Amino acid sequence: MLAENYELIEGIAFNLGIVALFALIGFAIHDVLKRNDVPMVGRIVVYGVLGLGAMGFVAKGIIQIIWQTSGVSG
Repeated sequence: MLAENYELIEGIAFNLGIVALFALIGFAIHDVLKRNDVPMVGRIVVYGVLGLGAMGFVAKGIIQIIWQTSGVSG
């Protein structure tokens, strides 16, 4: 494998790892909320916070792509 492909593979593996991590966190939170009979308002708040965290990672990725295509290093 070529050395220049390592960064691409690392980026893809990182993004897939983050997706898997958010899925596992979501399953764990769903199980805890279901077992403790949490009201609907509490569930909405918890899933909303988890969703905002996931959207933060998506926004970071989009901003990073825009910066890299415009020539800003980082």
